[in-house]
Amino acid sequence: MDTSNGDGRRALVVGLGISGIATALRLRQIGWTPVIVERAAARRSDGYFIALFGAGRAAARRLGILDGLTDRGPDGAAYDVDRAGRRRPGLGFKDFPGRPWMMMRGDVEEAGFAALPSDVEIRYSTVPTRIRQDADGVNVTLADTAGGTSVTERFDLVVGADGLRSTVRRLVFGPHEDHLRRMNYMLVAYQLPGALPGHDQTDSVILAEPRRSMWIFPFKDRPPTVLLSYRTDDVDAEFAGPMVERVREVFGPEPTGPVLGAALDVLESAKEVLFDSVEQVRMDSWHRGRVVLVGDAAWCVTLYAGMGASSGMAGADLLGTMLARHPGSVTRALAGWERQLRPSIGYLQGNGMQMRSLFVPATRFEVARRKVMVRMSKLPVTSPLFLRWRTKGKAARMKNTDFSHPGFAPTA
Repeated sequence: MDTSNGDGRRALVVGLGISGIATALRLRQIGWTPVIVERAAARRSDGYFIALFGAGRAAARRLGILDGLTDRGPDGAAYDVDRAGRRRPGLGFKDFPGRPWMMMRGDVEEAGFAALPSDVEIRYSTVPTRIRQDADGVNVTLADTAGGTSVTERFDLVVGADGLRSTVRRLVFGPHEDHLRRMNYMLVAYQLPGALPGHDQTDSVILAEPRRSMWIFPFKDRPPTVLLSYRTDDVDAEFAGPMVERVREVFGPEPTGPVLGAALDVLESAKEVLFDSVEQVRMDSWHRGRVVLVGDAAWCVTLYAGMGASSGMAGADLLGTMLARHPGSVTRALAGWERQLRPSIGYLQGNGMQMRSLFVPATRFEVARRKVMVRMSKLPVTSPLFLRWRTKGKAARMKNTDFSHPGFAPTA
């Protein structure tokens, strides 16, 4: 890796998630001095499931963390089930285009964190409260929420890698409402203690009904996780009352049956639950002056696309490459970075919208279409076509192509 162009320049990286750690690693590789600030009081652990596609694995290799990652996806069967417990062959996430590695968010964060040089400064319980820049640098006021103090420091670059509701984006680019595009769906993700009734722990289990669905994501070396997803006409109202009560209301009033019922029972006592709305970030530009957004803060392709971790690492990797390529101009580097990356991200955002119907059908027609697709994947006459879509279709190519490499030209 080129480590000669940074000249000790200082960058503030906001967020200690996958995109933030990847950004700090890449900046350090090119000779910059990254300082990471994180809102939480300590580094997070496992989190929910993620997929890592070829684009993400290529970036992870250059970042030096691929050897610390492993595919936790098992070779179990996939089943579509109904509330009565009847099951038939189905399509799990591993059957979707791209053949991803399945793992936990914490797997990638742990591998990245372990690779960070010991001299990379990390400040917990710290958030930016003011960002002001000029042609030569950026003044950032940082608040220590634990100690109640604040300090203003100067950086050559500020990277907002602080997620869907990014503080950096709000301070520099404007309120969340200007950039968040709601899809009117909700997500609930949590871990099961073991297999669901009538199934092995390595089974993918999917219950898909109009406007609501349950997906069980299995792992070969740990208990499975649940993804509940449902459509709503009022996102804000979903957060107004107790989450468990609202989820049970959504999946009622019909009897839940043995499989869905068991999953909902676990939700009552789950220690860690992701409950959030499905939104994409749409922006005319991901950078302004010397401030740039990376990962979900900039584009959020949604869980339905499955490319959040991969695109975040790819974006961080390419950012360092462009800064090394243009050592004399941060703004020129950021312009080249966005120009290279935006076509691929635009496709992935569109793919997230398309994949939504496979995760949670909105209508009975989409449910029926999904059933037809499953049958086609199993029939001798049509299964080769399905295999080609899964391995060589555009979605598979885009998710597995190393689009953070400067020589990559995205297909129109």
